[in-house]
Amino acid sequence: MPPARPFHPHPHLHLAVAALLLSAVLLSAVLHAASAATHPEVDALMAFKSSLAIPPAADPFFASWDAAAATPCNFTGVTCRGSAVTALSVHDLNVSAESVPFDVLCGSLRSLATLSLPSNALAGTIAGVDACVGLQELTLPFNSFSGDIPDLSPLTGLRTLNLSTNAFSGSFPWSALAAMPGLQALSAGDNPDLTPTKSFPAVITRLTNLTKLYLSAANIAGPIPAGIGRLTKLVDLELADNPLTGEIPPAIAQLVNLQSLELYNCSLTGALPRGFGKLTKLQFFDASQNQLTGGLSELRSLTRLVSLQLFYNGLSGEVPSEFGDFRELVNLSLYSNNLTGDLPPKLGSWSEFNFIDVSTNSLTGPIPPDMCRRGTMLKLLMLENRFSGEIPASYASCATLQRFRVSKNSLTGEVPEGLWALPRAEIIDLEGNRFTGGISEGIGKAASLTSLNLAGNKFSGAIPSSIGDAGKLQSIDVSSNELSGEIPPSIGKLVLLDSLDIAGNGISGAIPGSLGSCSALSTMNLAENKLAGAIPTELRGLTRLNSLNISSNELSGAVPAILADLKLSYLNLSNNRLDGPVPPGLAISAYGESFQGNPGLCANNGAGFLRRCTPGDGGHSGSTARTLVTCLLAGMAVLLAVLGVAIFIKKRRQHAEAAAMAGAGKLLFAKKGSWNVKSFRMMAFDEREIVGGVRDENLIGSGGSGNVYRVKLGCGTVVAVKHITRTRGVAPANAGPTAAMLPRSASASARQCREFDAEVGTLSSIRHVNVVKLLCSVTSEDGAASLLVYEHLPNGSLYERLHGPTARKLGGLGWPERYEVAVGAARGLEYLHHGCGDRPILHRDVKSSNILLDEAFKPRIADFGLAKILDANAGGKGKGEPWSSSGGAVAGTVGYMAPEYAYTRKVTEKSDVYSFGGAGGVGEGGGRAGAARGGAVHEPHAGGAAVDAVRGADAGGRGRGARVLRQRQARHGGQGRRRLAVQSYFSVWSEHFGSVRSEQWTAEI
Repeated sequence: MPPARPFHPHPHLHLAVAALLLSAVLLSAVLHAASAATHPEVDALMAFKSSLAIPPAADPFFASWDAAAATPCNFTGVTCRGSAVTALSVHDLNVSAESVPFDVLCGSLRSLATLSLPSNALAGTIAGVDACVGLQELTLPFNSFSGDIPDLSPLTGLRTLNLSTNAFSGSFPWSALAAMPGLQALSAGDNPDLTPTKSFPAVITRLTNLTKLYLSAANIAGPIPAGIGRLTKLVDLELADNPLTGEIPPAIAQLVNLQSLELYNCSLTGALPRGFGKLTKLQFFDASQNQLTGGLSELRSLTRLVSLQLFYNGLSGEVPSEFGDFRELVNLSLYSNNLTGDLPPKLGSWSEFNFIDVSTNSLTGPIPPDMCRRGTMLKLLMLENRFSGEIPASYASCATLQRFRVSKNSLTGEVPEGLWALPRAEIIDLEGNRFTGGISEGIGKAASLTSLNLAGNKFSGAIPSSIGDAGKLQSIDVSSNELSGEIPPSIGKLVLLDSLDIAGNGISGAIPGSLGSCSALSTMNLAENKLAGAIPTELRGLTRLNSLNISSNELSGAVPAILADLKLSYLNLSNNRLDGPVPPGLAISAYGESFQGNPGLCANNGAGFLRRCTPGDGGHSGSTARTLVTCLLAGMAVLLAVLGVAIFIKKRRQHAEAAAMAGAGKLLFAKKGSWNVKSFRMMAFDEREIVGGVRDENLIGSGGSGNVYRVKLGCGTVVAVKHITRTRGVAPANAGPTAAMLPRSASASARQCREFDAEVGTLSSIRHVNVVKLLCSVTSEDGAASLLVYEHLPNGSLYERLHGPTARKLGGLGWPERYEVAVGAARGLEYLHHGCGDRPILHRDVKSSNILLDEAFKPRIADFGLAKILDANAGGKGKGEPWSSSGGAVAGTVGYMAPEYAYTRKVTEKSDVYSFGGAGGVGEGGGRAGAARGGAVHEPHAGGAAVDAVRGADAGGRGRGARVLRQRQARHGGQGRRRLAVQSYFSVWSEHFGSVRSEQWTAEI
């Protein structure tokens, strides 16, 4: 076998293998380098994701975010140019974070030009965002960012800067704006905690590329500078809710591209500047809630106006006739000014007009007939003017109309037939005019009607039986008309009816027993009619009835015992033909005037205001009377025999009890003495039980006007006893060392005693289902101590139910219950202001802890230790003038007080309404307020957020508040929308209705 030949590789083979190996190494290096270049951006974005709390609804958005990805360019919300991230947009997902790693994002995303994170729940500071030096757009609104805003001067390329609607504090870096000459949109509004400026930042007037400037509620002070006229590219200028002063500068007329101008709720004065009419592109103008004067003539050429709101100013003169030719106008709010003359007859006829409020002016002439010509009208509010003529027939077919309010004018004629039956009408308010004719049977087709007010007109005929088919009715007031006929039994179908007033008519017949089916009824006034027959026992079904007035009729028979079972705060049966004994539960001094003009009535308990019943009263037969006399004579002997022994035992027991309690050192009042008791309702206890129960261990609360004790009486009844503190003096020597509260000065002046008696007298007259009942007052003989005894509410206060230490154990309140609480409390407050004759009662400390809940969780306003009376004849004050505090301390609770009270010491009904807005914010929003700025407080307060979030919002849905509400609604879904609707509802009260008379805001609500 020949030897093997040696292998000799091809000379080029070594070169080929080497080249192949070199290519593989190079490719691996390239891939590794590319991977290494993108990983830092992936890591930065994953670090951002890790900082977030992501709700389930947002999971699909982040599904593509993968830490193992080679590139982030496929992440949802991420935009790349080439392989570099240029934009990050995460909006409206309701993701939250305690801190956002802006330093990581800016350090790794070197090509980032857009950072947009609006409408989430992101918190913490924005420190580090100034390192994103390539940013052109920084958008962070509608979050919860706080702390200082860093120096943004490195962001020289910014075109859009939006930091609005957060919680930033400290000084805004206004000087940094000078480094952003290309800035086109600046939004820093709705940050009310920013440090107030000393003047309008001058640097803003040099940003000549601006098209949008939103600085509402940014604490900008001083006058608007003339330099604002240099910003000629502006389309949207919003400076509302700031302490701006002075006049609107004439230079504003140079902003010829302006489409939206919002200056509401500032302190601007003077007239609209000459040349304002040059802003012919203006669509939205709101300068309401200022002190503007002069006329509206400068607006006659603004033909593109969509919304014009100038309410709460001092404007005068006529509404320009040119307004009738504005073809895009849909919203007109001019209420509470001094306007005169007629409205343009063509007003609203060209556009989809939906809202007009010109109330509280001196306007005259007819109602413009064509404001619902396009079938879009929602609310027509023309209260308190001098309009005349008839209601135009065109409104009878305005199916979209929700509120038709023309009360207190000089309108005449009959109401158009179709107006009664409008399917969406919620409020029909025709009070205080001279309307004639009848109430149409069509009222039964008003499927949405909740309030019908026809008081003070000349309506005649019968109340139609079809009214029972308007099933949503809650309030009916047809008082002071010329109605006749009988009360229709069908009215018993109105199970939601809360108030019924038909007083001052010619209604005859019997009171229908079907009224007992109106289980929600709290107020019923049938006085001054021709009603006859007996009071029906079916009224026992009115378990919520608080006020009953059927005086000045022709009723006969006995007073039914069922009335004593109702929790009536007010009862008036006077001037009828009633006879027989008054039920014992009603024969008390609290109802002393309720039975006048009924000579046949008597009382078995010897009430001083009623004659004592005789054997012939109430239908007793002669034999029955003789039996009663015999029994009485027989019992007299026994009674006289034991009377002396009983008195002796009672005296010894009293001495023993007093000595035992004094020795225990737990009584507030251990000494013996006489007490003056004034009873306002039937009582099954005496002053000894009250005084003896005022102990440390029974203390349940304290406030600025005294301590409150829970006292359980011998009969089992529980009452709340308030020890009123005025001037603290030295404790008596015989007061125990552990006395719960020092009594007032032992030598109280006669003037103090008279003032106290006067206030107690006023408080005892309060009779409303939503106000805590005062049972009696107990005052020591020397005037040194005063106690008020109230009914005890078992479910505590609204604050305790929402935020107290046992709130979770007690169980919270659902949103329907919170709504009912808010509405009930509002009714109670309205009664205090306008239901007590011509002397309004001011609470001065309305807050959630002073809204108590009864066994059915119905609200009652409590704690009148701070209440004062606006008396037309006291202290030189005229009716409606503010009450002035002369003491050194400010009464009320920080956070609930109207802001002007702290330095003016002037208080009116509006102050209570403002406080109620804050209480509505806590009760409906559920938020717990913290300590007020400038010092700790011991009571909860609402803070400004609940009110600020909706300030400026109105029925037209305009302004910052409406935008905030829409954003929050979008984020919280159905339940959140309901909650925020109620929260804004009651916060708007303090802003909008606080300065309008009570009947207007009550009906609006």
